[in-house]
Amino acid sequence: MPLVKDSDAIEIEMAKLQGTWIQVASETDGVKNAPDEFGSEPRVTFDGSEYIVRRADGSVVIKGRYRVDPTQTPKAIDWTDTLGDDAGKTLPAIYYLEENKLVFCAADEGAPRPTAFRTAVGQVLRIHQRETDLTIR
Repeated sequence: MPLVKDSDAIEIEMAKLQGTWIQVASETDGVKNAPDEFGSEPRVTFDGSEYIVRRADGSVVIKGRYRVDPTQTPKAIDWTDTLGDDAGKTLPAIYYLEENKLVFCAADEGAPRPTAFRTAVGQVLRIHQRETDLTIR
């Protein structure tokens, strides 16, 4: 399903995402807080329509581009990795963004977009807090 072309809504939503976010919890294939291949508290930084994921030691594990559709319910986001294990793939996802908390649930490429903020096999959920606000935990 193509994402919205409403440039004003997209621009406003992308502005809210900009900056660095720290992962504070995760769920993969229905398992909460499974050991993460990125180490403790990986960080994702949004810069324009691009993102980069770094381990706590600063090493880069994923880079890519994203597109949002804030008019869908839940809001939709597509992640297209350009570096990392899923390089060249586009992962359909949903997201929730409120102040300094970001939650997204993504499915494998080719799978249906998730409809709820919990995982089944082939899905991941990540919960982040804005780097400048460590009070959400």
